[in-house]
Amino acid sequence: MAEEQSSSANPHPALQDPSQANENAPEEFRVRFETSKGNIELDIHRDWAPRGADRLYNLVRIGYFQDIAFFRVIDGFMVQFGIHGDPSVNSIWRSARIPDDPVQRSNKRGTVSFATAGPNTRTVQMFINYADRNSFLDSQGFSPIGEVASGMDVVDSLYNGYGEGAPQGNGPNQGRVQSEGNSYLKSSFPNLDYIHSAEIV
Repeated sequence: MAEEQSSSANPHPALQDPSQANENAPEEFRVRFETSKGNIELDIHRDWAPRGADRLYNLVRIGYFQDIAFFRVIDGFMVQFGIHGDPSVNSIWRSARIPDDPVQRSNKRGTVSFATAGPNTRTVQMFINYADRNSFLDSQGFSPIGEVASGMDVVDSLYNGYGEGAPQGNGPNQGRVQSEGNSYLKSSFPNLDYIHSAEIV
């Protein structure tokens, strides 16, 4: 039985107040993302990275993952997602940082980790690894919280034609995604794939 999630018609108050998204996750849980290419299911292991697992659990529980773009898809490296389509939500969550978790598992193909811009800066952005050779990320503090249980073929099929983000490449500029949301992405990068919804299953 899927756990009931907040809907876009009845948004959870924690979307505007991250301090309310503070439940401890189960030791093991599965997240199902319904995407524009099919379903992706992640098995999350709290003992791998408890703070990261708690953050994902709460994001799903409050209905955060609705119309969320896979905005950075680098063939042979990883796919990144988690910036909200609503700039007002981004303005709140981009400073809702969680402390680092020690790296307990390696960033190999199919593992999922939170993105970070330095020590203790994880917020809502995540990535799924495409390659086993991504173990070089381990020493940089990227701590996997789980792994793809089913749907890796969907992960592999996500649109990657835009390449690296601006200014290094021709893909979306993260600053503009934060400040303009999906209006920027859908007008300038119409081929991107999206997470339509997420649930704990």
